[in-house]
Amino acid sequence: MAELAALWIVRHGESTANVVASQAEASGAELIDLNHRDADVPLSATGEEQARATGRWLAGLPEARRPDVAVVSPYVRAAQTAELALAGSGIPVSRDERLRDRELGILDGLTEHGVRQRFPAEAERRARLGKFYHRPPGGESWTDVALRLRALLGDLRRDHEGGRVLLFGHDALVFTLRYLVEGLTEAELMAMAEAHRIANCSVTGWSADGEGRLTLDVFNDVAHLRRRGARRTREDEVHAEPV
Repeated sequence: MAELAALWIVRHGESTANVVASQAEASGAELIDLNHRDADVPLSATGEEQARATGRWLAGLPEARRPDVAVVSPYVRAAQTAELALAGSGIPVSRDERLRDRELGILDGLTEHGVRQRFPAEAERRARLGKFYHRPPGGESWTDVALRLRALLGDLRRDHEGGRVLLFGHDALVFTLRYLVEGLTEAELMAMAEAHRIANCSVTGWSADGEGRLTLDVFNDVAHLRRRGARRTREDEVHAEPV
């Protein structure tokens, strides 16, 4: 199969909903006070700062490592991150709905406490099935996300064979890409998701080895934020369950 020379994914910068969600979880609230639908949530001021710092990291890459193309989630927080990070870079940009965040259906906008209080049967079903296969009513399972990302990867490999591709997306996508690119098992993926929280504007990347296979170079890296003096954050998405 044709392969890419390099692949990166950048999680979006801190969003206004990240801030509100963290406050709701900390206070024990059931609902996250949102003023936008999930697709329209914008960056916070800190998120904008993080995106600009990511742009300075990109500008400092040697020509041989520079992305050839960027593909972006259509959700506002990811699109804004890409716009700020790529400003003046000349890197071609396209949007792809397959990079959208995981959809949680009836659980969207609830804290973990809220899910247990309002949908106890659904919480029990999730515990029984496991997060990998659990699909909330009206939402997606992790396997559903994997299906759309598998199709996207196939298109990228076909259309950009030997190229360097930069993605802008969401935390669930970072984990799922590792599952797909590295051939992880369900158990390995879930253990990784339990052990890590994907930081805002973190970079995860792979490059082709001597046999043309993508191998992991960096995971959940925020060194560029430290170097550029941008505030680091680790807020979860507006999700009822940790991802």
